[in-house]
Amino acid sequence: MSFREFVEKTDYTITKPVSKNLEASGIIFSASDKSIMFENIKESKNKVVANVFASKEKVAKYFGCNVSDLVPLMINALNYPTKPEIVESTDHEELELDLEKLPILTHTDKDGGAYISSGIIIVKDPIVGQNVCYHRGLILGKNKIALRILERNTMELLKKNNGEMPAAYCIGIGAETALASAMAPKLGVNELEIANSIKPIQVVKAKTFDAILPADSEFIFEGTLSLNERHKEGPFVDLTGTSDIIREEPVFTVEKIYARPNAIWHALLPGGFEHKILMGMPREPTVFDEVKKAGVEVLDVSVNPGGSSWFHVLIQINKKSEEDGKKAIEAGMKGHTSGKHFFVVDKDINIYDPLEVEWAMATRFQADKNFYVYSKQKGSSLDPSADQVTRETAKAGFDLTMKLDKIAKMTRTKFPDFDIKKYL
Repeated sequence: MSFREFVEKTDYTITKPVSKNLEASGIIFSASDKSIMFENIKESKNKVVANVFASKEKVAKYFGCNVSDLVPLMINALNYPTKPEIVESTDHEELELDLEKLPILTHTDKDGGAYISSGIIIVKDPIVGQNVCYHRGLILGKNKIALRILERNTMELLKKNNGEMPAAYCIGIGAETALASAMAPKLGVNELEIANSIKPIQVVKAKTFDAILPADSEFIFEGTLSLNERHKEGPFVDLTGTSDIIREEPVFTVEKIYARPNAIWHALLPGGFEHKILMGMPREPTVFDEVKKAGVEVLDVSVNPGGSSWFHVLIQINKKSEEDGKKAIEAGMKGHTSGKHFFVVDKDINIYDPLEVEWAMATRFQADKNFYVYSKQKGSSLDPSADQVTRETAKAGFDLTMKLDKIAKMTRTKFPDFDIKKYL
């Protein structure tokens, strides 16, 4: 199933004229996690779809699997990437070089302007290889975009190549590519090969440089990404729902725009449910892997919405030794370096139920024995309480597991299993 096939049916279809400036984002926000197709954007001929992957249930539906299958699926793909099929041509047509004619949303009145929030940037180093990563983009005019780029991956390759590289910006991609692009494996691993192991995809060679791109992308921009040209980027409402600061960021000069016939623009609401799913869920397999490497029997991982699907990591383990809780915390920090608070629970605690996690903290946690503080850590620039320049923050681990010699005392007593409906 492709992105286009998946969005043929959405929860809501809006045929009334809607503006891309503030109105569309307000409607998306009001819809919670329900998917929406806007068929009539006032300033553009293209349709806009939003909340496509706004829940784990929607992602599982895309893959035709259960929610419980998603983490194992991603773990397997992360560990065993495979090469996708290269096709010679696609149905993309070249469009007029004018970004302002596309339905790129202005999300809030505090934003620096219209933003691309669902796009992946693809660059290729002749030695290291290809890198695929999400970067938000502020529209500066008909063919200029300021991209927010952190000091890793894309930025490392830019600096290695004298500050300038050919690049592609792809919008409207399948869930396999979206998840893989957010996993941030080590440089040299092509995220499109991870995507192909999640679900087989087709790729096509870029038209202006040596790289492969997702063949079913609704829109493809090709051009030059440069550190030598910078522009103010921001403010922009981000994952936490707070506005990020203004920075001087690299500029992407668009030289070609390609789109599928009747191309559909994917609008990803910043700080919305879809943003949280596509950022947080890809960190679950990397945490799972690191905890497993630490010798702890890990059962499940959740980067939960309560922590903006970024800062809070819940790890469920089958505890075998008293050291397992702390091991899991420190391994989790390796698996998600932007994580801030790490909670480890036993196998009888449902990590998707915040009341159960809180119960474990209330009954199994002693702050002077099971609480670990890690000062002066490199965190996330998305955290408004962290240093916005250095990203320095304090991290904490909470071992909410039972003491092995007190399992009987700390385990909830079960009541007889009867169904009241049978008595009515």
